[in-house]
Amino acid sequence: VLRNGSVLLQWGLRHWGPPPPRPSAALRGFALNCSWDGTYTRFPCDSVELGAACRDYLLAEAHGSVRYRLCLQPRYAPPRPAPPAQCVEFRVEPAAMRDIVVAMTAVGGSICVMLVFICLLVAYITENLMSPALAR
Repeated sequence: VLRNGSVLLQWGLRHWGPPPPRPSAALRGFALNCSWDGTYTRFPCDSVELGAACRDYLLAEAHGSVRYRLCLQPRYAPPRPAPPAQCVEFRVEPAAMRDIVVAMTAVGGSICVMLVFICLLVAYITENLMSPALAR
């Protein structure tokens, strides 16, 4: 999981055993399936087909506080059966919520400073401009 909320998935063929003995049983590519926990919305990388030379996949804009499950399965030519998919589960930290809290704190602090200046200005006007007019 990267700092910007993206997820980089990398893999190698050693996870699925030895290379095929015949060229006819060569690797044709990979199938990547994604899902997320408890949500009725379909995730955008559902049933992605990747090429045989592909060894990584960047999942951009992952949502925070959601449990993801990514499953990768190699696709071979027909004589060789497809091995089972290997899956990884992870959760992205909700960085956006921290940014919102920091922004709201900054805005709230600015409003407080402006209110203090307005109160001081009203006190100055009341003390210095209104009092001499009442004394006449």
